[in-house]
Amino acid sequence: MSLIIFIKNPALGKVKTRLAATIGDEAALAVYHKLSHRAREMALVLDVPRHLFYSDFIDDNDAWDKALFIKKQQVGQDLGERMHLAFVDTLQTSSKAVIIGSDCPLLTSEIVQLALDQLDEYPFVLGPALDGGYYLLGMRKPTPALFENMEWSTENVAKITLERMAESGAPCYLLPALPDVDVEEDWQKYGW
Repeated sequence: MSLIIFIKNPALGKVKTRLAATIGDEAALAVYHKLSHRAREMALVLDVPRHLFYSDFIDDNDAWDKALFIKKQQVGQDLGERMHLAFVDTLQTSSKAVIIGSDCPLLTSEIVQLALDQLDEYPFVLGPALDGGYYLLGMRKPTPALFENMEWSTENVAKITLERMAESGAPCYLLPALPDVDVEEDWQKYGW
């Protein structure tokens, strides 16, 4: 079993852009660092291989210790292809994997462990986000249909993903819905 973590290389004006529209680029970058720190600390509690996929380049000198995280670079044209290829890569050496980002401030190691455990019984696990996306997706084998022709960052992503799972005849374990941080109101409500 493995954990896949997707992060963006932190750069001013390149992260949390919807949040930056109201609080500014520097404050948005600071929020991104706080969320990343929380995701990193949460991941370290889990006793699994941790595959860290960077958006632009592998940074060997950042806060993610390369002795504790297997560092890789995302490949693919869009978010869906990048996630699919990360699963393809990780599931070559793991029987099951879950993917998370760093935008969900209420995600805990217990929820991630529950997702990994449920993959013994279910082919898929999904953690829906309150905005209609998802904060976690787990599977036992690469399933490209979940990622193809998807309009990302819309309120229907989780719904469409669940429909595609149902069409394949594979049951999904549904985790509790949690918020993610995209805009200032999210940070005020769920940040710290």
